[in-house]
Amino acid sequence: MTATAPITQDVLTLPRKLPQDGKMNLVGLTRPALQEALVVAGTPERQGKMRMNQVWQWIYQKGARDFDLMTNLAKPYRALLAENFVVEVPEIVSKQVSDDGTRKYLVRIAGGHEVETVYIPEEDRGTLCVSSQVGCTLTCSFCHTGTQKLVRNLTPGEIVGQILLARDDLGEWPEPGRNPKDETRLLSNIVLMGMGEPLYNFEAVRDAMKIAMDPEGISLSRRRITLSTSGVVPEIARTAEEIGCMLAISFHATTDEVRDRLVPINKKWNIAELLDSLRAYPKLSNSERITFEYVMLQGVNDSDEDARRLIKLIEGIPAKINLIPFNEWPGAPYKRSSNNRIRAFADIIYKAGYASPIRTPRGEDIMAACGQLKSASERARNARRADQSAAE
Repeated sequence: MTATAPITQDVLTLPRKLPQDGKMNLVGLTRPALQEALVVAGTPERQGKMRMNQVWQWIYQKGARDFDLMTNLAKPYRALLAENFVVEVPEIVSKQVSDDGTRKYLVRIAGGHEVETVYIPEEDRGTLCVSSQVGCTLTCSFCHTGTQKLVRNLTPGEIVGQILLARDDLGEWPEPGRNPKDETRLLSNIVLMGMGEPLYNFEAVRDAMKIAMDPEGISLSRRRITLSTSGVVPEIARTAEEIGCMLAISFHATTDEVRDRLVPINKKWNIAELLDSLRAYPKLSNSERITFEYVMLQGVNDSDEDARRLIKLIEGIPAKINLIPFNEWPGAPYKRSSNNRIRAFADIIYKAGYASPIRTPRGEDIMAACGQLKSASERARNARRADQSAAE
């Protein structure tokens, strides 16, 4: 059966008919868009909400990719779905597993572009670091990803698809006949700290995270999702209002002079403007503190004076400070602060009353640590350019 009515703009602004066969991918559609797409394809309007709920649960609660597996739907209806739609997630091109158990996936999306996604297992949680853009516009000087130019934003389906493919690889979907709540939760947390600036792709990130938080699907608590931004001030309040997740700020410096160099977006919205927006953050409270991420760079931002300035700057903001030992990458212009220097910095912050955990680097042996992500295709292109230049 073919579509009997035009698909509205709401559906068309969400992912997208597949180019090879004209079928629409259901992954990434919001609930209203999914319902409308089913109705357009021939689902009776009075059944639209019920069918949407059934398909939603199969995709996001049970991990089904094949409509034939959706056994509470009649065979003719499954055939209608298969004629009009697909359920597809990005392709895992390669997987590397670190000595510490960290998994790094090279993921191919539409157009042959690639991003990286990282799964970090810990004793009490499993965290997936998700990308929101191919490349990045911010050019933060300590970040390997920032050396890869922005290619495009990811769609909601490509963002939430990273969660689905990781659950595939972890074997985390519930066994047939079992309640998902009875299953071990290997992927319990999401951090939007992969490739790209999430707030420069706000609508797609919002829709993907709404799917991740939906109680009849992936069902992650909003407090188990953290969005990290370098300081896109106009979108910060909107994050609380439209997503409601936890917020982390990629801060890294205590003066505008240094932050301009480390995080160039500071030239657009400086430290004072950023901190003003955080003090007005709608969800700011002692129970929902803002996380300040602070990469420790030898001789750049790691002095006792920097620690004291940081304390003064964030005064009045319920916060914790994550200290991140710099993860070096080929050609990096900085060195990691010494362990003693990092501990001394942390001690000053702790004595001022702020939590100051020192992040343990994970996945360094496979270039999966914070600030090291960069798609393999981009690395290969750079290597070819270098070889060509050397030959010339």
